[in-house]
Amino acid sequence: MSRLLPLFPLQLVVFPGESLNLHIFEPRYRQLIKECEQGGLTFGIPAYIDGKVMEVGTEIRLKQIEKRYPNGELDIKTEGIGLFKVQEFYRKAPGKLYSAADVEPLEFTTKGDVLANTRILKLVEELFGLLKVQKKIEEGPDELSTYSLAHHVGFSLEQEYEFLCIPEEKQRQEWMEAHLEKLLPVVQEMENLRKRVQMNGHFKDIVPPKF
Repeated sequence: MSRLLPLFPLQLVVFPGESLNLHIFEPRYRQLIKECEQGGLTFGIPAYIDGKVMEVGTEIRLKQIEKRYPNGELDIKTEGIGLFKVQEFYRKAPGKLYSAADVEPLEFTTKGDVLANTRILKLVEELFGLLKVQKKIEEGPDELSTYSLAHHVGFSLEQEYEFLCIPEEKQRQEWMEAHLEKLLPVVQEMENLRKRVQMNGHFKDIVPPKF
């Protein structure tokens, strides 16, 4: 059954369970956050890609207002709590400044295969090593959800949206693992290229082939 949900389209993808900090400055979204604070409303963040509001988005709960500025702007903390599909989009909700849509909830799973998570974590560790990224993955293979890694494995915005639209965790695991296996050789080659560029002009200790 559909319901009317306020919308806050952004050029990003938010995943269920994700914590997101936002700076609110436009009057329409200041109005929205005020209503969320006073009435306990939730709102949706659908990705805005190529000039279009995508039909699948994440429902967002306001956790707290971190800072209020004298001019009415806000720093807020939010959390993704579920997925929805847009049935009909309205540029303005009735009597409001912000947009809205009739939406239906989308079911999704977060429990996947532990062995697949083990492989994914190993691939992510390799990726971080090649990129020299000092980032610690807190979850082990037993409790890992691929949503928590989706911003850290080199997805484009379009790929993140495609990933969001996959409802089953095991399918997302397969998708992420395949992506990492394809990405790692590319990153390795870029690292090799970087080393070759750095060596250009230096004396090289190269062993000639034996004929």
